Amino acid sequence: MRSDTRVPPPDARSTSLAATSAAAAGRSAVPERQVTLAWRRFKRDRLALAGGIFVLVLVLVALLAPVLAPYDPAEQFTDGLTADGLPVPSTLPGSTRFLLGTDQNGRDLLSRIIWGARVSLTVGVLANVIAVGFSVMVGAVAGYLGGWRGNVIMRFTDMMMAFPTLLLAIALVAILRPSIWVIIVVIGAVYWTWIARIIYGAVRSLRELEFVTAAVSIGAPTWRIILRHILPHLLSIVIVWASLGISTNVMLEASLSYLGIGVQPPTPSWGGMIQQGQSFYRAAPWLVIYPGLAIMLTILCFNLLGDGLRDALDPQQQRR
Repeated sequence: MRSDTRVPPPDARSTSLAATSAAAAGRSAVPERQVTLAWRRFKRDRLALAGGIFVLVLVLVALLAPVLAPYDPAEQFTDGLTADGLPVPSTLPGSTRFLLGTDQNGRDLLSRIIWGARVSLTVGVLANVIAVGFSVMVGAVAGYLGGWRGNVIMRFTDMMMAFPTLLLAIALVAILRPSIWVIIVVIGAVYWTWIARIIYGAVRSLRELEFVTAAVSIGAPTWRIILRHILPHLLSIVIVWASLGISTNVMLEASLSYLGIGVQPPTPSWGGMIQQGQSFYRAAPWLVIYPGLAIMLTILCFNLLGDGLRDALDPQQQRR
């Protein structure tokens, strides 16, 4: 006699919960594995690792400037000038008080460079936050909407890109009163266009993929699709351009300060220090050399870090 025993169908709710749990486990495992692989690739790049270490040291120096700086950067010393009224060199026989010498006003150069690191990083990081945030918003919205709305947004972006960045920044700063916060806003307002163009191209590719089409088919709102489904895939682009953009913004701030419309004295700025010391470049070349080296090393190491992050996060774009 044949048995007619039937296996009862699984409960729909339990099946849904199991599938949801498996999907969540898969989502949590994949990013963790990707981060591990990216860190392994980054560690193999010695130049990028060295750049990252220098950037970390520079950040610590900027944060601990009140502790590390030997003197107040605005303090003028009576023995900070020679009998001829020239800056005191660090190689003056029997003098170990000023490790990098003094400037034309008798102020300790090492203290001003340390405090200048805080100013440069503050401008570079905050201006980059503004630029990256605005560019991601503009590029993502234009890339997802497409059509005439996307074209209008990107034509405005192209129009902004047509202006030379430095000249546009000079014009904006000249209209406003120069200060560190004005410089931050101005640099953020002129640097966003390049990143927005890159984000736009990436979103145009992402919106054609199946997971975005599925979200549209179930009626998900546009803002949710952009925030929950598209922006997470832009994280690697944002990280790379955030690191590369800091070096560009540091250079732009130094250029504005060198032209006299950036951070105003007596606040120490590397570009301003070069501008103030250039008239003494023969009698006191260290006034130009040391701030210039600080700018060069900062930009170099941020670029090395950005290149290393690009190669680690996207192996297909590795340097050849």
